[in-house]
Amino acid sequence: QVQLVESGGGLVQAGGSLRLSCAASGRTFSTYAMGWFRQARGKEREFVAASSWRGDPIYYADSVKGRFAISRNSAKNTLYLQMNSLKPEDTAVYYCAAAKGSVATRQEYEYDYWGQGTQVTVSS
Repeated sequence: QVQLVESGGGLVQAGGSLRLSCAASGRTFSTYAMGWFRQARGKEREFVAASSWRGDPIYYADSVKGRFAISRNSAKNTLYLQMNSLKPEDTAVYYCAAAKGSVATRQEYEYDYWGQGTQVTVSS
């Protein structure tokens, strides 16, 4: 069993930065693929970024490529999402997810564990 707890969300002006963290419990964190998804109000949840257990390959949604960076610290059982040049359209609840498979995936259904989400609001 893996439990995930996100933190680091908040209110930021357009052009600003935030770093989200996802603390994972369970000794198998280091072998899981990890991902970030987001859900804006009134919209379906969408893929943001994913990292394989070795850190490579890494995938990004086209909408965040070049602005967001996913990373992980296996020693701390923590996943990160560095978000730069934030835009109002990045406003959403951001979710951390873990997949028992070790290779990164963009597919939501392949993730086995989910955090409760953290709100990110970008003002214009």
